[in-house]
Amino acid sequence: MRPKERRETGQTDLLRSRLDAIIDMGHPLVKLARTIDWSFLEREFGAVYTDGPGQPPLPTRLMAGLVILKHTYDLSDEVLCERWVENPYYQLFCGEEFFQHRLVFDRSSLTRWRNRMGEERLAALIQESLSVATRTKAIKPSELSRVIVDTTVQPKNVTFPTDAKLLNRAREKLVRLAKLNGVGLRQSYARVGKFALIQHQRYAHAKQFKRANRMLKKLRTYLGRVIRDIGRKIKDDGGSKRGSQSCWRWPGACASRGSISADRRSIPCMRRKSSASAKASAAPESSS
Repeated sequence: MRPKERRETGQTDLLRSRLDAIIDMGHPLVKLARTIDWSFLEREFGAVYTDGPGQPPLPTRLMAGLVILKHTYDLSDEVLCERWVENPYYQLFCGEEFFQHRLVFDRSSLTRWRNRMGEERLAALIQESLSVATRTKAIKPSELSRVIVDTTVQPKNVTFPTDAKLLNRAREKLVRLAKLNGVGLRQSYARVGKFALIQHQRYAHAKQFKRANRMLKKLRTYLGRVIRDIGRKIKDDGGSKRGSQSCWRWPGACASRGSISADRRSIPCMRRKSSASAKASAAPESSS
């Protein structure tokens, strides 16, 4: 079943006033609603529906207008529904002619409509927004020939690199690499290493830094034991059966440097103390 699209009828009601008679027609949302080519969106989104039996879906202008308002004002579905009932400009933008005191749709209809359209169909909203910007002379067509995307503040799925996480990750990588190359380790520290990482995070969250540093020292010890164990096994094997030693040079060196740098970073005053002691030891020599 295809949606029953809304058209401006211009009809009046004896007991209700039309929205265009009680609001400011110079409002930005009113101007934007007149500029958008709703028929283009109806054709793009209407291709998803069929002429089969069933309950007709909600009008395209209503759903597309709600999605535009949601992303324009950065609203959640719940807040959007609350503001739609309160704001007559939102209702006019979505095609209403008279003020509605109740929602004419369900909140879950937004999720179902987005899932039904998919990313490819929703790209029509971006296409129409660029077309509106060109028609209103907000941008020039020549400005669309090249798009520059600044990803400086783009959120990325990368965890914050704390010392404990880096030490535990280095141990896990080395253990996995040893298993792939057939190097048998005395102990992988998989269980105790994970437990030490969890304890470190809990102690750090509770601001119990002495206990957290003890867990950090354990993680550094586990990593050092794995590095030394791999080094002994490779040296004894001679690189004949378990692969060349070149595959261990880079990760082993990085893990060693990581453990040393983590040790220094965990004590912020180490650099200052070392530099001060160096200056103090150099002072008698210069005086003599």
